[in-house]
Amino acid sequence: MFQRSTILILIVMCVACSPNAPTPDVAIVPTNTPTEMPTITPTVTITPTPTITDTPTPTPTATITPTETATDMPTATPTITPTPMNTPFPVPSIRFDNWASVDVPRGYVAGNPYIAFINTNDAQNITNLATAEAPITRATLFFASATNPAARIPIFEYETTQVEQFFISPTGNAIAYFLNDPQRGTTGLYILDVAIGLSGRIATMPSLAQRGIISLPVWSPDGRFLAVTLETGYNLGIFIFDIQQSTWAALVNDGAFNFYPAWSPDGRHLAFVSDRATCPTWIPSEPNACNPDINSIPTGGQVYVLEFATNTITQLSDAYVSEPPYWVNNQALAFASGDSFNLLNPTRALWIADMSDKRGREIRLRDGGDNQLNLNERWSPDGQRVIFQHASTTNETIIMNRNGERIATLDNLVFARFGLSASWSPDGARLVIGGKGGQCPYGVRVLETTNFTIVASGGNPRAVCDPLYSPDGSRIAFLGIRTTSTSLDGRADVYSGTRDGFEVQSLTTDLRGQTRFIGWVGR
Repeated sequence: MFQRSTILILIVMCVACSPNAPTPDVAIVPTNTPTEMPTITPTVTITPTPTITDTPTPTPTATITPTETATDMPTATPTITPTPMNTPFPVPSIRFDNWASVDVPRGYVAGNPYIAFINTNDAQNITNLATAEAPITRATLFFASATNPAARIPIFEYETTQVEQFFISPTGNAIAYFLNDPQRGTTGLYILDVAIGLSGRIATMPSLAQRGIISLPVWSPDGRFLAVTLETGYNLGIFIFDIQQSTWAALVNDGAFNFYPAWSPDGRHLAFVSDRATCPTWIPSEPNACNPDINSIPTGGQVYVLEFATNTITQLSDAYVSEPPYWVNNQALAFASGDSFNLLNPTRALWIADMSDKRGREIRLRDGGDNQLNLNERWSPDGQRVIFQHASTTNETIIMNRNGERIATLDNLVFARFGLSASWSPDGARLVIGGKGGQCPYGVRVLETTNFTIVASGGNPRAVCDPLYSPDGSRIAFLGIRTTSTSLDGRADVYSGTRDGFEVQSLTTDLRGQTRFIGWVGR
């Protein structure tokens, strides 16, 4: 599928040398202005040299400075006390290499709604049922029509042992992916520009896990900027890659651990998690620097939001979170605090913050007890209602409003802990519910959201996983496990149906191998 050609691209942009956050353009996304560089070299490396940036910070906190007290004691002979040293970590290199020309499939239109999935098998179609199954060595990323199973577009083909994860832009114009191929020296973060048919590496890193934190790349709503968490020697910073200009810029890089970026749907804000409240900097040369030999390396932090219009960063709450925040709509950001995997005392609290006052509020089920374990929540598009698993003492599927009032308890839909997956239609009038993680005990279940009564209760497929409404709300897509007359046969296919869960059809019946559902792409 690939036709490789040598493309000489010499691009220089030192990540650590771009201290300021980009200013959004008319399209309400941050605009990155290329910096004129005095020299041109093929590789730019983020150096571990401490760099003071001008990244906006929240209201400064007073620093307590030790005061010397005079004493009459004789001065002791000075002794050399070993000082813990903060050893810098290796940093990713900004590279622009391994370019390859890609044939853009006919019929593909960036921006149109498609269902994305991955099929793992050498052969795309079943040609002879008597032929033994081919070894599984390659996989294909498909974009498919929700209403026409035959209109299936192969976007990207790759070795299954190399590509670990895809990150598709909301508009479908570009795809970021992590390639793990140490034997050939091509490991790193890549971008496939589907619109022009060009793929290349933009950064080298051994893993998406940095300093023990897996912070995944995320695209801006228009698919122009990719926000990436990178190690910078002593700390973690958030940087953006501009796919139009092929340049990097520092977005949030001030010495603290900054990770889990999340763009608002309109591109006006970027939420992230940071440990700056407890450790303003890990750079040894800066005042009051933390040291990993004394201070614990963070696994989480507090939630902050960067507003591009004012170039200010605001802390939303004191709650300690260790998972990414996510946007409910342009004005509401949701996140969770607690440790749901603590075997002795698991807890998980739900929070939501409005951009009108930028203050996070915990939303507690009034009759849920003190230490609540609320899992797999999904907020309605207006941010006023939420469905979740209340697993503190029992394991209930509950719908609650912002006041903590229980609106409905879905006794007829019981899932294993961590097993609920739900999706609201964009207008909030429908709610489709299924399972996840292979624990999918029900067929299609669609509820109307006035009284939360069932509109559709489907039979085949009898196991519906990870259901999602399309961006326009006209269709649902999900991964379903096919059934026989007596039981499930274990084959998983991607299905599509109407908004009410009717006219369900498989999009992958004629494909061999394994299929993994990704979600909707386009608008």
